[in-house]
Amino acid sequence: MPSLKEIVDNYMSKVPGLKEHCDRCLRTERWGGSVVLMVVDAAFTSIGLNYFTAVVPKVIEFKERFSEIKRLSDLAHCDVEKLRSVWKNRRSWEMAKNIAFYLSTLDEDDRRAIRRWASSSKLESWRDDPIGRIKGVGIVTFQYLRMMGGIDTVMPDKIVKRVINGILREAGMEPVEDDIEFIRKAENIAISCGYRPIELCWMTWLVQQEGKKMRMEKYSDLLQNI
Repeated sequence: MPSLKEIVDNYMSKVPGLKEHCDRCLRTERWGGSVVLMVVDAAFTSIGLNYFTAVVPKVIEFKERFSEIKRLSDLAHCDVEKLRSVWKNRRSWEMAKNIAFYLSTLDEDDRRAIRRWASSSKLESWRDDPIGRIKGVGIVTFQYLRMMGGIDTVMPDKIVKRVINGILREAGMEPVEDDIEFIRKAENIAISCGYRPIELCWMTWLVQQEGKKMRMEKYSDLLQNI
């Protein structure tokens, strides 16, 4: 039976260039450093559609059609009906606006605001967090925002859990279903194997096949811009 590290190394070898993307995420530099786009991304992602084929094109469309929305405070006060011309789901926009409003109260600089929030946020008490209490924000969205705010951690979404629990089974270990326990386990796996938790997390999405190509290969150019 292969060791846990051998299995993880094999997966990670399939995603060259991942480190650079994760570096940008932890520096809060995704989407050209626009925290507005990061929040919109998280709100769209929360409803479970395909990230690269559904979410990313709509975030780009939002960026192009609402170029005047440059700061979190702008998004917080924008009319939902106007925004729904890009993305129909009202809950996504209400969530995005509420997240933007709260973060905008922390600092006039959007990047400092999300990083200030993320650095003080706690996984175990996520439900009591000002962001965690926002309607529509689950633990997956909470973790995604923390990652974009500079926290090296993992999102417990279905793909991440499926891949990492598969790795555990392959190594003769028990899978973990509880979200918080899973996050801590995944963080420990990454560190013990010589990687960052965020790299293990993104790997699980990028090794998925879409058509005849792996996502890492299919979307390598796109990743550089988001």
